[in-house]
Amino acid sequence: MAAGSLKRRQSKRSISKPSIVMASRPSYQSFLTHRSTALLVSISLIFFVVLVSGISLNVLRRSPKYEVQSPMIYSIEVVNEFPHDPRAFTQVQESEFQSSVRKVALSTGKTEVLHKMDDSYFGEGLTLLGERLFQVTWLKKTGFIYDQDNLNEVKEFTHQMTDGWGLATDGKILYGSDGTSTLYQIDPETFIVTNKWVVRYQGDEVHNLNELEFINGEVWANVWMTDCIARISVRDGSVLGWVLLPTLRRKLLQEGKQIDVLNGIAWDSGKNRLFVTGKLWPKLYEIKVQPSKENYGDERIKQLCLREAITF
Repeated sequence: MAAGSLKRRQSKRSISKPSIVMASRPSYQSFLTHRSTALLVSISLIFFVVLVSGISLNVLRRSPKYEVQSPMIYSIEVVNEFPHDPRAFTQVQESEFQSSVRKVALSTGKTEVLHKMDDSYFGEGLTLLGERLFQVTWLKKTGFIYDQDNLNEVKEFTHQMTDGWGLATDGKILYGSDGTSTLYQIDPETFIVTNKWVVRYQGDEVHNLNELEFINGEVWANVWMTDCIARISVRDGSVLGWVLLPTLRRKLLQEGKQIDVLNGIAWDSGKNRLFVTGKLWPKLYEIKVQPSKENYGDERIKQLCLREAITF
């Protein structure tokens, strides 16, 4: 998941299941500002695992069909709003990070369980597979596995992606992103890359793939520094459609909120609920996806959703 953006959540099993996980990375503006200095601007990233009964955001079993069909371009309708910690992404100087994995109550946003990560790691994408939470870290090939109930670290692993941004699962294998245009298929036992695709839309590469979520046979991905979610085929990496969400960020800005980019997707397969949020956003939104009433040509979509590759 990219810095300068918030990330995802995951689900839990007891009274309620751990459910939403979000992440973030330094904004591009901060990156450019501090690139010439000796200090590494670090980002405090907080992952949230929301306690909601029955929620399994990354599909652990085949879920009911999510009714979002053609056309390829979709807008959203807000169904519900939940509190979200607007301090979940802060910056500090020095060469260490301040990341944590949290389990919070969806309705109140209150933290139930917290695991503080070592300051040398910047926590990124997190997904629930079986009874374990798998997480990758930014600028490293190191990942961690946690117990889904108490968030205790169970194991450390090394993956083969160039970086760690997003992570999702279909209940059997892992899908990962490293901020490039590549979507990886990863064996959850060996962490070997078993397949990979360059994600393309109308022949153009979709760079800066960030937060991931597996929804009904597709991988949905935030494209960092945009208000777009790409729906990606796991057969060939092609973009099957776009979900456009500029209205959410625009409304928060109009309310005077100091926020950053959209970045965070969570899927409740049990109840067919979709959640999104963003970096420094004070709200988590439950949304419905619907065919857009506005006509978008390919060039307009490319302007909205495609960006030049960014390298840290």
